[in-house]
Amino acid sequence: MTAPADPAAPCHPVEILPGDPACGLVLACDHASNHVPPDIDLGVAEAEFGRHIAYDIGAAGVTRGLAALLGAPAILTRFSRLIIDPNRGREDPTLVMRLSDGAVVPGNARIDAAGKAARLARFYEPFDRAIDGAVAAAEAAGSPPAIVTIHSFTPYWRGVARPWQVGILYDRDERLSRPLIAALAADPAGLTVGDNEPYGGGLPGDTIDRHATARGLPNALVEIRQDLIAGAEGQAEWAERFARVLRPLLAGRA
Repeated sequence: MTAPADPAAPCHPVEILPGDPACGLVLACDHASNHVPPDIDLGVAEAEFGRHIAYDIGAAGVTRGLAALLGAPAILTRFSRLIIDPNRGREDPTLVMRLSDGAVVPGNARIDAAGKAARLARFYEPFDRAIDGAVAAAEAAGSPPAIVTIHSFTPYWRGVARPWQVGILYDRDERLSRPLIAALAADPAGLTVGDNEPYGGGLPGDTIDRHATARGLPNALVEIRQDLIAGAEGQAEWAERFARVLRPLLAGRA
């Protein structure tokens, strides 16, 4: 099955929010959805699709809210990361997960090169093309953008509580991440902000690497704790918080 060409179609693998290409920002949500098309059988229990292994809980709502507040273009996936992970390089062994946080994915266990190529063409590549298109539109408008990706992380990992409410990840380019960390740390809510936590940045071939680092664009990967954005109220709160801190940073780049 080939995905339809129209990104507005409900079954297209990518959701595109056009925004203002001159705003200086492109948002991306790599793990926005837990959807699996009916013609793909992963063999995973339904309950697993409510967990972080299938998508980043709350990240899509924050991304849409932030895009609306800033008038920024945003690209969101409409497929589960269990099908293929667009935040991985093509050669990364976790591109198609066979085991994720204790859950076996039988439908991925024996996937061959042809099966992986088909998923790349149907899901991964349309996501890449959509981000490329948003960046090209921004550059054509005279505003090479910063790229920010929105993710969420579990409150506990292997029984240990994670102390951060939010983390900012980066590789070598700290032009956006460093002032973003400082602005969040100064928030009146008294946030504990992860500096390259709860994970280290700089994953070769990930979305930031492919679309920002490769072009020399400022960037940051945002991680928000899932329990804070599981509902609409929390998603709106964090979208507003990031809008507040990003506005002056984007204005400073103009």
